[in-house]
Amino acid sequence: MTGWVSPAPPCASVSAQIDHNANSRGSPPDPLSHTHTHTHTHTHTHLETICMFLGGGIRDKTDVSQKLPLCSKLCFAIGGAPKEVARQRHIAQVILVFLTPISPCPALQITAFQASMVLLIGRAWGAVTDPIVGFLITKSRWTKIGRLMPWMAGCTPFLVVSYFYLWFVPPFISGRFIWYLGFYCLYQTLINCFHVPYSALTMFLSTDQKERDSATAYRMTVEVLGTLVGAAIQGQIVASAHTLKHCPTHNVSAGYVFVPSLSPQKEVYMIAAGVIGGVFLICTMVMFLGVKEKDDPYGPRTEKQIPFHRGFILVMRHGPYLALTAAFLFITVAIQVNLIQSNFVLFCTYAADLRDHFQNIVLTILVSAVISIPLWQWFLQRFGKKTAAFCGITWIMPFTLMLVFIPNVVVAYVVAVSSGLSVAASLLLPWSMLPDVVDDFRLANPYSKGHEAIFYSFYVFFTKFAAGISLGVSTLCLEFAGYDTGACKQPAAVVYTLKLLIGAAPVVFIVTGLTILLLYPISEDVRLRNKLCLEELR
Repeated sequence: MTGWVSPAPPCASVSAQIDHNANSRGSPPDPLSHTHTHTHTHTHTHLETICMFLGGGIRDKTDVSQKLPLCSKLCFAIGGAPKEVARQRHIAQVILVFLTPISPCPALQITAFQASMVLLIGRAWGAVTDPIVGFLITKSRWTKIGRLMPWMAGCTPFLVVSYFYLWFVPPFISGRFIWYLGFYCLYQTLINCFHVPYSALTMFLSTDQKERDSATAYRMTVEVLGTLVGAAIQGQIVASAHTLKHCPTHNVSAGYVFVPSLSPQKEVYMIAAGVIGGVFLICTMVMFLGVKEKDDPYGPRTEKQIPFHRGFILVMRHGPYLALTAAFLFITVAIQVNLIQSNFVLFCTYAADLRDHFQNIVLTILVSAVISIPLWQWFLQRFGKKTAAFCGITWIMPFTLMLVFIPNVVVAYVVAVSSGLSVAASLLLPWSMLPDVVDDFRLANPYSKGHEAIFYSFYVFFTKFAAGISLGVSTLCLEFAGYDTGACKQPAAVVYTLKLLIGAAPVVFIVTGLTILLLYPISEDVRLRNKLCLEELR
């Protein structure tokens, strides 16, 4: 990656010593170390660090002053849970209620085309607002409670209101499309105003990399639990929506999710929205009271702040960021979009005859992912993050192919348990590696201050953009294959296309992503060298 500039020179002798120890262990030398030059005399504490290398290598020790209490990690993790509950519930409702084969929708009195436009425009708007929110955060001033906390605390009440009205059925009929489109776009904007600063908050919990990794593991565990709760809440809706009343070979006792009487259904949606909104308020309050956003520890050395547009260009030219984002863009599309979302629903329904087991299979994947996250956290600390990424992501490939060639219930649950391991790795590792990229950027660009939100907002933007492209291409492929909306049985070409989308396509995306990840230059030696350089800057 030619855009990567090696970090600033304060740690030249440390870098050289790391290379010496790496060579003595039989590892190849770090080519980046040759770009450093000596610029100042190292202190006594720095010499002690070198002596520690000579004693057997770097020890990734945690500074006691930067150690996060367990309570702070839990409060930080709890802050992200309701977002996942709301998002899971929202996606399930949009796909299974708005985009139901029955048109027009009796509950909302909008056509399937209008519902599709609500989904398409809302998702596009949500992707666009991610970088806008990142830009606005970089322009925010530091307050007594931090720079990110005011965004999360301030948007939460409005977020809850917009979410509630998203499921409120207005008394008028002709303008309901505008109503749902407006509140969906407002919800997407406000959820981004919460999610972008929440993600960037990781950098301001602690300057110690191990503590940030630990907090990220807690966060991912709780977020997957939130997704699990959201999936469980929607179990009956999913099951009934995929049980077609006019298909005699399936259970017809459940009927449609839509009932002739609109009033009871309205109340169920509004009560659920109110409960989730209340959970959102409580969890945000817990995070606000239990987490302290720390000031930028590199502020005294970076008072000469560069403009936003120059910071943006520097971020977009930073090689490790481009490699990490591109790699996990393909991996996320393969695992979380193709295997977990709409394509997997259709595959279970039409290609594997597992529609009655679909919800339980998804719950099995999520439970497996929750259990696996602590395992991957231990693994990345023991063997390194790149190694964990390769092991965790490649694990899923043979099992997806197994499900395509042997589509039965037993294999499906075996694949679900195994897939949970890779889902956990795909969730944990990018958010654990992104802070390392930010640290590397701080060293390479010591005068670029306050641009952490750019890294996180554009990572989310690129991921959403890729997911949208993937879903669009999948839909077109199914359309060309002759997909018949609402039919009990699909043509053979559609079944074959679904098998390609679930089996071959994810493997191709994963291989592409892992190939790009080979270019990611932040090895464990580089990461620890950056840690020591940042400690010297502080």
